Amino acid sequence: MVKGHRKKKRTGRNIVIIIITALAVFYTGNMLAPVPVHQEVSFQVPGQATTGDIAQILEDEGLIRNKLLFEMYIRFTGLDRKLRAGEYSFSGEITLTDIGAKLSRGQAQTDKVTIPEGYNVEQIALLLEEKGLADHDKFLEVTQSGDFSYPYLPPKNSEDRLEGYLFPDTYQIIPGWPEEKIVAMMLKRFDDVFLPEWHDRTQEMNTTIPEIVTLASIIEKEAKVEEDRPVIASVFYNRMKIGMHLESCATVQYALGEVKEVLLYEDLKIDSPYNTYLNGGLPPGPIANPGKDSIKAALYPAESNFFYFVAKPDGSHYFSRTLAEHNEGKRKY
Repeated sequence: MVKGHRKKKRTGRNIVIIIITALAVFYTGNMLAPVPVHQEVSFQVPGQATTGDIAQILEDEGLIRNKLLFEMYIRFTGLDRKLRAGEYSFSGEITLTDIGAKLSRGQAQTDKVTIPEGYNVEQIALLLEEKGLADHDKFLEVTQSGDFSYPYLPPKNSEDRLEGYLFPDTYQIIPGWPEEKIVAMMLKRFDDVFLPEWHDRTQEMNTTIPEIVTLASIIEKEAKVEEDRPVIASVFYNRMKIGMHLESCATVQYALGEVKEVLLYEDLKIDSPYNTYLNGGLPPGPIANPGKDSIKAALYPAESNFFYFVAKPDGSHYFSRTLAEHNEGKRKY
C-alpha cells in the first residue's frame, strides 16, 4: 500500500516536471522566435554601452521579446565583449542570432562622406560637423593633441600639426564614432597611400616627408588640371634651386585664413611665415591636405626650364621661362 502511494507521488512529480519543462521550452522558444519587423527600425548604440543597456534599447524598440534572455544569449555565445557602438537598422524577421552577429561585427549603418582634395583641417572639421559625424572643436583638439605613432608627423601640440596628413578620400563613418577614430582612419589612409617606393624617393631627393607634403599641398591648391601638376612642381623646384621666392597666392590665402577670389597687393604684404611672396623656400608646413596626384608630382616633377605660370580660363596653365613671357601670358589670359 505504501509502495503504491510512493509510486503515485513519483509519477505525479514527474508529470509536474514534464509540464514545467514543456512550459519553459514553449516560453523560451516563443521568446527566442524571430520578431517580425514590418518597417525598418533604426537605433543608436552609444559608446561605453553595457550588454544590459543594449538589451534595454532592443526591447524598447521591439526587436527582442525579453531582455534577460538576450543578455543570457549574448554572454553564453561570448559576444558580450564584442558588441560595438554605432547606428544600426533592422527589418524583416529578426532573430537573436541576427542581432548578435550584426552588433558584434560592427555592421552598423554608416554615413559616406567625401573629403575633397585641397581641404584644410578646419574645412574638414566643419564638413564633419555639418554631416553630424564629429564635433568641430573636439576634432581640432584631437588633431593637435591626439596620440598617433607615425614618425613623420610633427610633435603633439605643434601648430597646425596634422595639416597635410588627413588624406582626402571617401570614408564610411559610423555615427557615434569618437573623433580620435576618424582622425586615425584618415592618417592610416595617408600612410597606406604613401608607398614604400615614395619613402625611398624622398631619401633619394635628400628631402623629408613633411617637405614633400608641404610642396604637394601648394601644388594641390594651384593646379586644376591633372597634367599640370608635375609642371607646376618643376616651377617651384626651379625657383628654389636659384633662390627665388615661390610667390604662391595659395600660401597667402592660407596666411589670411580666408579664400579671396582676387588678392590685393596689400594682401601680399601680410606678415606671416606662410607668405611665400615675402619669405624664401617652403612655408613652415602644408597649407591643405593634398591628394595622391599632387604628392606624386612633388616626388616626380617634370623636367622643365619654366619659372612662371598663369591660369587660363579653362583651368589649365600657361608656363613661361622669363618674366617678359609671363607678363605676356598674364595680358593674354
